[in-house]
Amino acid sequence: MQSNRFDTQQNIQGKVYDVGLRAHMTRIYNRMVVGILVTGIVSYITANTGLVNIIFANKILMYAIIFSPLAVVMFGFNPTKMPASKLRFSFGLISVLYGLSFAAIFMVYTGTDIARAFFITSGAFAGLSLFGYTTKKSLDGLGSFLVIGMFGLLILAVINMFVESSLMQNVISAAGILIFGGLTAWETQRMKESYSPSYGEEANSRMAWMSALNLYISFVALFQHILHFTGMLSGD
Repeated sequence: MQSNRFDTQQNIQGKVYDVGLRAHMTRIYNRMVVGILVTGIVSYITANTGLVNIIFANKILMYAIIFSPLAVVMFGFNPTKMPASKLRFSFGLISVLYGLSFAAIFMVYTGTDIARAFFITSGAFAGLSLFGYTTKKSLDGLGSFLVIGMFGLLILAVINMFVESSLMQNVISAAGILIFGGLTAWETQRMKESYSPSYGEEANSRMAWMSALNLYISFVALFQHILHFTGMLSGD
């Protein structure tokens, strides 16, 4: 009799956990998608109102906008100390700043290239995220390696901003697709395993903002590197 009650309690707890996890994952992806939409809208408006010419005509302003999302991530996005409401504001600010810096792609690439890169990125991202969610193999070792690779890639990208080597850019884009693709799968697995209903609504919401930001950055980076190759293939 006691065993039956124990099994029933376990089943109830398991169902509660599954429902909570699905809601948690849905919240993360919804936040990420909203961030991507904000970035796309701001980028399109900036490119089509002439504001992009003002931004990229001034080198100081251009670099300030390019590196400002990184500054907000490093100094204005701390899930361990900031409430969910402030994380929401920071995430929105990052999405807007990325939109401003991405406006230049409309001056370099055609709408067809941009649309093609977006759909390729969406498909690749969905597949990699699904893999990270369903795989039973731990990706922790791979994730640690990829994080180091991401910082190395960032350094190379900054150097190439001044060197402007097409060969180096090809290497950066190829490595970027591999690195951020792997990070997408790793982060998906990590955010799934880090959820617990016992943490409470506020703590899980803060974690959801952090996960949404990580997935957002991976998606944006994948899109950027894939766009480089789609542009090459079409001759832009």
